[in-house]
Amino acid sequence: MQITAEMQPDTGLSVTEAARRAQILTATIETLAELGYARTSFERLRERAGLSSTRIITYHFGSKAELMKAVLGTIVHVKDQYTAARAAQSTDRTALLRAYIEADVAFLKEHPDAVRALEEVRRNEERDPITEALVADLRHGRLERQLRQGQAEGVFGDFDPSVMARTIAHALDGAAAARAADPALDLDNYTRELANLFDRATRR
Repeated sequence: MQITAEMQPDTGLSVTEAARRAQILTATIETLAELGYARTSFERLRERAGLSSTRIITYHFGSKAELMKAVLGTIVHVKDQYTAARAAQSTDRTALLRAYIEADVAFLKEHPDAVRALEEVRRNEERDPITEALVADLRHGRLERQLRQGQAEGVFGDFDPSVMARTIAHALDGAAAARAADPALDLDNYTRELANLFDRATRR
């Protein structure tokens, strides 16, 4: 995933600072996806990003923990925008659920390196409560709220929305694992099957 200044959350940085951070974030996502968390050192990032010194990384991010938090926040921000754009034309709760599932797998298809990087950070980085809440909200919190609202509107049937949201999240994680195991996997068909499955599971 090529990060640009515009893809980052608005932090009041100058154009030059935002561009440099985007360069480092791009190199970090690529390195995490290729080599994993343990081998993602500042020296490797310096080499990949073509920087003159690792001090440039510490100037912008301070520590590896802060850099990983920035990676997490940036991918979440980009994925939010991606999902919102794909679901923008949907108003029906059933259609929104399908759009959510389709967008999640489509993001995996278009940005597999970002998905792998996100998983590396999630599995390895010790997170603070705010980051933990961000990850939980990304994985199932928003979906749970959508399901509850659909039940309140009489669109969805009788089920525990928390359990259903977590089940959908695990199924989407499974899509990423299946793609990693088989790069030739037909993700379009996988998406249709998942969307149809949860359409039936949530129907009144």
